[in-house]
Amino acid sequence: MPGQIITKKVMREVPLSEGQAVPSIEEDILKIAVIERHHGTGNVGVGFVQGFGMKKGALGSTVAHDSHNLVVVGTNDRDLLKTVEAIRRMNGGLAVVSCGKILASLPLPIAGLMADISVAEAHRKLETLQRAARRLGCVLPDPFMTLSFLALPVIPELKITDQGLVDVNQFKIVPVFGEN
Repeated sequence: MPGQIITKKVMREVPLSEGQAVPSIEEDILKIAVIERHHGTGNVGVGFVQGFGMKKGALGSTVAHDSHNLVVVGTNDRDLLKTVEAIRRMNGGLAVVSCGKILASLPLPIAGLMADISVAEAHRKLETLQRAARRLGCVLPDPFMTLSFLALPVIPELKITDQGLVDVNQFKIVPVFGEN
């Protein structure tokens, strides 16, 4: 929902490629994943999201309320993986990737939440990240803030966690592809 931290549950058809559901750039349906990063559980929740407007690439962050797991959104698996790897190498942070290349990043080595650089330097890097996200086609004024709240499973309607897609109204994990 533009300008809000609530989301709306909608059912959309997603394209298949070799039997796998894939993003639809034309329909602004992107892949989103949350990767648990604190206990080595291996938990990864995957789903789809609309509203970012990205035409290419991926972006991710470890600032993700309340669990602060790694959240990534993107148009293709290659760039999603590259984003995850870049953030892992920084021991947390924010990154924008396109065509396998890191366009911008902000290391947050203190718990994946705080930088060890000056406020001015962090602000400069954050502005660079925002510009890089816009170059991917992102229409959100602050895509990293949006990402952080997409993983907060107490604000309606649907959210994504490392456990999967959460229907906040029902307080339960629900299947990405409709009811079983």
